[in-house]
Amino acid sequence: MAPVNPTGAIVAAAAISIAIASYYYLSKSNKKTKLPLFFNKNDKKKKLKRNGLVDAIGNTPLIRINSLSEATGCEILGKCEFLNPGGSVKDRVAVKIIEEALEAGKLSRGGVVTEGSAGSTAISLATVAPTYGCKCHVVIPDDAAIEKSQILEALGAIVERVRPVSITHRDHYVNIARRRALEANEFASKHRKGEQVNGKELEQINGHGSDEAKKSSIFSSDCTGGFFADQFENLANFQAHYEGTGPEIWEQTSGHLDAFVAAAGTGGTVAGVSRFLQEKNPGIKCFLVDPPGSSLFNKVTRGVMYTREEAEGKRLKNPFDTITEGIGINRLTENFLMAKLDGAFRGTDKEAVEMSRFLLKNDGLFLGSSSAMNCVGAVRVAQSLGPGHTIVTILCDSGMRHLSKFYDAQYLSQLGLTPTAAGLEFLAIK
Repeated sequence: MAPVNPTGAIVAAAAISIAIASYYYLSKSNKKTKLPLFFNKNDKKKKLKRNGLVDAIGNTPLIRINSLSEATGCEILGKCEFLNPGGSVKDRVAVKIIEEALEAGKLSRGGVVTEGSAGSTAISLATVAPTYGCKCHVVIPDDAAIEKSQILEALGAIVERVRPVSITHRDHYVNIARRRALEANEFASKHRKGEQVNGKELEQINGHGSDEAKKSSIFSSDCTGGFFADQFENLANFQAHYEGTGPEIWEQTSGHLDAFVAAAGTGGTVAGVSRFLQEKNPGIKCFLVDPPGSSLFNKVTRGVMYTREEAEGKRLKNPFDTITEGIGINRLTENFLMAKLDGAFRGTDKEAVEMSRFLLKNDGLFLGSSSAMNCVGAVRVAQSLGPGHTIVTILCDSGMRHLSKFYDAQYLSQLGLTPTAAGLEFLAIK
């Protein structure tokens, strides 16, 4: 993989930011437009300064998405999680997972946090881990946008790109990540014991490295062990949103909201937020928006995820036929099982692509694929409830890490997903 040029990346990011601002300004120059409204009701409690990177995570602004609000007659609000230091909602999860592991003694300074991730959680772990004196080892499907791997490598993480297979396969990226944590623990244990054979270290006998040494060569000599983050099943994921994102939304709206909607990958966000909000007010409706290839819509609406023939491990090809990375799944995770949902909506790839371009043109919001899908869900909820309601969704990450696929014209053209809409007609809004 070609090395990343940090200077070039900074210049490119600055250029993109300027272009977005200019595009939004010019498109609105002849229209009377309200500035985005920030729903921070807790200004008096804001800290004058924060203690390091970790303390800067969370307390993201909740903004009114003007174009969608005006088109639907509802107040549609987006929680700007792309403003976290690591650029996504997963920063919250990374901190919670690492801190709980450290407190439980499952991880120590000098240790390696391993994870199987389509991108955002991996980037958040790689961003946060060094603040705790740890390193990061990531296993990522090779069909994920290449810039995600480049970002991870720039952050100092070890990155393995592997072919996408079913979770039942031993070489699914999550299962490989789990093994890497075990290998790191074995490596650290042998290093501590200083095992020797005939006066020589086990790793080097007669000038030849052992198989164990070859597998462990990815770990530095000062590695103190490994910890598998397990974002899909680790309930620290759910807890991060139950304790953080949910309460923030409640405070920022002063409890005046009617509905919440989001897609699910691990399920932690939709579970933590929905459970918190419904405990505060059972009248708040919480919904899932689900992309193509995922079975969670069926589970929520019909109680059955798939037929016996459609089960994970029995399909002839990878079941995920969506370009929205990081959301959609064909199994029930421990995190998703914590969700309290009133219903679900289907979203399509074309709707997500069209929504991303609509928001860029009309609101200056440069969003990633899951954020765009969440906004599709917010409009669907608005259409279902009718005008006069307040609906909150999550703006998970920006479009910065989706340039090579979701924002690539040639890639979209090959899939028949070239955006063509002038407005919101793709959601039956004229």
